[in-house]
Amino acid sequence: MTGFGKAEIQFENKNYILELRSLNSKGLELNARMPGQYREIEIQLKKIIGEALKRGKIDLNLNVEDIQQSNAKIINVAAVNQYIDQLGKIQEADRLELLKIAIKLPDTLKTEMIDIDEKEIKTIEALLNRVIGNLDQFRIDEGTILAADFKTRLLKLDALIKEVVQIDPERKEKVEKKLRSALEELQLEIDENRFEQELIYYIEKYDITEEKVRLKNHIDYFNTTMENATSSGKKLGFIAQEMGREINTIGSKANHAGLQKIVIQMKDELEKIKEQLLNVL
Repeated sequence: MTGFGKAEIQFENKNYILELRSLNSKGLELNARMPGQYREIEIQLKKIIGEALKRGKIDLNLNVEDIQQSNAKIINVAAVNQYIDQLGKIQEADRLELLKIAIKLPDTLKTEMIDIDEKEIKTIEALLNRVIGNLDQFRIDEGTILAADFKTRLLKLDALIKEVVQIDPERKEKVEKKLRSALEELQLEIDENRFEQELIYYIEKYDITEEKVRLKNHIDYFNTTMENATSSGKKLGFIAQEMGREINTIGSKANHAGLQKIVIQMKDELEKIKEQLLNVL
């Protein structure tokens, strides 16, 4: 969602400079800074931005420079005289000295406002669309880098799943040995049939076959969703949450030091993916 775009254009006797900055946000937040006389078109400019950029905390900054300085400042004589009278009551001084103080106070200078016409509005809208294009390209470039990072981490997760598949039979053997060793220490006569039943129950309780399959499916779905041209940041976030659930379940059923180590590595890779997903549109 992060991005930056800037462009400027001259129209008649004015120079227009427009900037857009975008940061991460769960929704769309629009803030605008522009000269007072252009506030009347603020809503329609925000509408154009919202339809184009969808999500993000976006700041619009429009600066308009009068090349010919036709809008010179006008002295507010009434306000200046009132300030001089009030200052004179506080401290006696030469009127010229009081004028120097008064002219620096608020509302003593004003600019004659000229209404903007349709041509100027169209010029600003065209400039805004150019800036949106620049910002959008910034986002695309960053998105390409993020996609490459996601694919690398998903490949690591896929490799870790294969390690889990390899280590799982060893884990089951250790469970059986552990149970037999515990019974031998108790010096009890073992009913092999009953022992097999309990062993099957115990192994089924800690079976992670479904979790391995679902986690692999989530990884494949994540990759497929990334290829979608439409905005998919929230969807990818939901998939990552499901991946986290499967990894946590594998960890809770592990009962094996080597498997727990792999789970920690999985969590580390997934956490890095989640951090980057905050920046995906």
